[in-house]
Amino acid sequence: MNDLSLRDDVLEELNYEPSLDASNIAVMAKDGVVTLTGHVASYAEKLVAERATWRVNGVKAIAQKIEVELPGGKKLGDDDIARRALNILAWDVLAPADRIHVKVSDGWVTLSGEVPWNYQREAAEADVRKLSGVTGVSNNILVEPRVQAGDVRKSIVDALKRHAEVEAKRIKVDVHANGTVAIEGRVDDWEERQAVERAAWSAPGVRAVENRVRID
Repeated sequence: MNDLSLRDDVLEELNYEPSLDASNIAVMAKDGVVTLTGHVASYAEKLVAERATWRVNGVKAIAQKIEVELPGGKKLGDDDIARRALNILAWDVLAPADRIHVKVSDGWVTLSGEVPWNYQREAAEADVRKLSGVTGVSNNILVEPRVQAGDVRKSIVDALKRHAEVEAKRIKVDVHANGTVAIEGRVDDWEERQAVERAAWSAPGVRAVENRVRID
């Protein structure tokens, strides 16, 4: 696929996405690397634009340069954003609010603390990134390791074997004593790469994932 065709496909996918106003997004493509520029009305839309771009066949990497600009130039105070973040976390049964700390600076939310499972870590981020006024999220929440490295590796390998779209034998899994998992190998597309990473995160005790899987 040439650069112009890839650019057109990405633009078409962005405009097709119903949860995104792509009218202020510009796209450039070169050798499979897609650069997104412009602005959107929320951080959630910024993430939607990135996910939509990854869905396009031929995309190998993304340079994400989209900025978040609130409609009408309105800017919420950091204290308001922090208060809303605490409230939404308190209502979410998946996110243990008593274990999570929130800091907001110029609209950028930083989450910290420790939780037993990665799904709780992801739930907390999903909650705050859709709040009005948020310009970005740093998820520094740690997952408490509770199992041995060998158990984690077996859980990941078993999960990969259950994914029809991923050939487990093409993926190498290394688990470090601190709960960090390194995955490497080759897959056919971004969806397969994400499936491998999800399998790694789904194992109990995983604190971090280094995704070195390449797209052929």
